[in-house]
Amino acid sequence: MPWLSSTGVALIAVTLVNIWVGIPFNLVILYSGLKEIPSDVYEAAAIDGAGPLSRFRYITWPLLRPVVTVVVILGFIYTVKVIDIILVVTGGGPAYASQTLAVESYQLSFKTFRFGQGAAMGNVLIVISLIFAMVYLRFNRRNIQTEGEQ
Repeated sequence: MPWLSSTGVALIAVTLVNIWVGIPFNLVILYSGLKEIPSDVYEAAAIDGAGPLSRFRYITWPLLRPVVTVVVILGFIYTVKVIDIILVVTGGGPAYASQTLAVESYQLSFKTFRFGQGAAMGNVLIVISLIFAMVYLRFNRRNIQTEGEQ
């Protein structure tokens, strides 16, 4: 495809494919979270005169936040480690435009047979994912605590 041979568009194409692949998994998790919200809460809010926007803001979003946290963390970890989509769509090119740490780790380990460097880069990916997860969870916990004080 001509748009896959452009260095400015290749990474965008890979990103869109990654989003497309992740949508069903994320929707299943979010849908199950929505189904767990009791309908009694919505009925009580409707009786109290809450509109759709306020029901979403004060009922749906706070009760769905833990599920959204899981979706965001899993999505980030999957995106950091994605290699199959990049290798199938662009092969890491053109001119390394869609090269990521995961692809570089794969190439170091299995194309140039520098297993130690490839494993070290894989460990860096794990550390990046753990740091993101800890920062996101701490930020999310702080937001929940400040909302509870209000």
